Amino acid sequence: MSSRSVNYTSSPLLASRTPLWRSRFIVALMALGFLALAGRAAYVQVFGNAFFQRQGEVRFARTLELPANRGRILDRNGLILASSVPAASIWAIPEDVETDKPEVRAKLKELARLMGMPLPALMAKLADEDKTFVWIKRQLDWDVGQQIHALGLKGIYQRKEYKRQYPEGEAAAHVVGFTNVEDHGQEGMELAFDKELAGKPGSRRVIKDRLGRVVEGVGADVPPVDGKDMQLSIDSKVQFFAYQKLRDTVTEHKAKAGSVVVLDAHTGEVLALANYPSYDPGKRVNLTGEQLRNRALTDVFEPGSTMKPITIGLALNSGRVRPETVIDTTPGRITITGSTISDTHNYGVLTVEGVIQKSSNVGTTKIAMQMPAQEMWETFSAVGFGQKPQIAFPGAVSGRLRPYKSWRPVEQATMSYGYGLSASLFQMARSYTVFANGGKVIGATMLKTDQPAVGVPVFSERTANQVRKMLQMAAGPGGTGQKAQTVGYSVGGKSGTARKQVGKSYASGKYRAWFTGLAPIDKPRIIVAVMIDEPSNGVIYGGAVAAPVFSEVVQQTLRMMGVAPDMAVKPLIVTNAVEESL
Repeated sequence: MSSRSVNYTSSPLLASRTPLWRSRFIVALMALGFLALAGRAAYVQVFGNAFFQRQGEVRFARTLELPANRGRILDRNGLILASSVPAASIWAIPEDVETDKPEVRAKLKELARLMGMPLPALMAKLADEDKTFVWIKRQLDWDVGQQIHALGLKGIYQRKEYKRQYPEGEAAAHVVGFTNVEDHGQEGMELAFDKELAGKPGSRRVIKDRLGRVVEGVGADVPPVDGKDMQLSIDSKVQFFAYQKLRDTVTEHKAKAGSVVVLDAHTGEVLALANYPSYDPGKRVNLTGEQLRNRALTDVFEPGSTMKPITIGLALNSGRVRPETVIDTTPGRITITGSTISDTHNYGVLTVEGVIQKSSNVGTTKIAMQMPAQEMWETFSAVGFGQKPQIAFPGAVSGRLRPYKSWRPVEQATMSYGYGLSASLFQMARSYTVFANGGKVIGATMLKTDQPAVGVPVFSERTANQVRKMLQMAAGPGGTGQKAQTVGYSVGGKSGTARKQVGKSYASGKYRAWFTGLAPIDKPRIIVAVMIDEPSNGVIYGGAVAAPVFSEVVQQTLRMMGVAPDMAVKPLIVTNAVEESL
């Protein structure tokens, strides 16, 4: 039957009347639907707007960090020790890099060459499980980043960052330290003043597309606040010379390591602090603990004979002896509660001045045993032994000075000439400020200051002058530190040679050679302390190994400071140095 023959109007179904309630029900459903849509719209647009706004931001909005430029580290003369320069960090969206295309493979090969990495290593990064983001290489030189940008590789992007440069290299590495790839301080002054140097990063709110490209900015940018510059007390020229001389001496004597500290005797400023072995803070590949250790501050050891002037200073200050007091050291040894203390020679009868000049263990012991252990402990503590240096620098240690109540007589004797306690080279250098400042010990600082340091009285000015004269004798003819003499400047100091302790006993054939002194002797401007660890080229004594480093560092430093010579400029030829007692 054809559909055209059907008469729909005559259909009983269509002709029947629709109930009124059904029509109203349908209209009501439609009204409820519109009301639900209006309510939902109101919720999305008004009441729940914050939630949906956050969801959109999570998917498309990003906060870009605007890195702050890290502050510079300067030496006392304004020369740069550390600064930040722009760098390009390369990242990729691996799924967008068309590695199967020959022309792309050729560009990837060039990319690997520019970044200094093997092509297989680059391809391995692009095959990373995270297909939306992977770092390729951080902190490339900025011009290299521009060359990479010119390749026009799809899926390869870069971010502007900053990286540190260290013009003084390994010479100042242990002072300046270094930062990590995130520009946070890890060692040295970079770590000690990380907060001040780092500044505060800014931010920029943006909308990004699926490929990570910025579509538009949202809101106002927060500009970064650059870090503050830090001016150190270090003189980069003194630092470089001290490091160079130290390195040459360690190499010449086939030593394990060495350190040198130079202090301004008036202000306590550290003019130089060098260690060898060292490292280049800009190239930190395969670094070892031996290179990273700031030995002048972190390594402690028995100071040996460099302690004798402090012990003698206490005896002079208390009135128990005078410089001309006679001490009989015959026969070159003394027994204390069953233990024998010896000199390298039988010096016979010596004055107190002679005890320092010849570095007599026996003479120092006889003087020390006249004093209560408590007085010695208080004096050693007052000049900084057993106390952590109050210096803004990470890693400084306190050393070891046991309470006097636990000292046995033989321990009191050995401590008087530098055994049974431990100290760092830095502590040793600071302790000698007591002789340079009229009997007052002063604090040390790594930051530049123009103000004289406030000293803490330990000895009288008369005692300090008397000990300085003895130190001059020790570094002069007949003394143990004759090789400390320098051209044009009077010097005074004390050598030391200490056996190395390994475990609970002293190692055979292993020594540390020391020399600590000051110059010019009448009006000291600098204090220099030198330590050479395990010299093994046939010479072990501080007067022969460490004193020459002291001599050259003193001469160069005083010249750089513009200090006028206080002696006739004529070379002093030393043929044989007296060996100090161990």
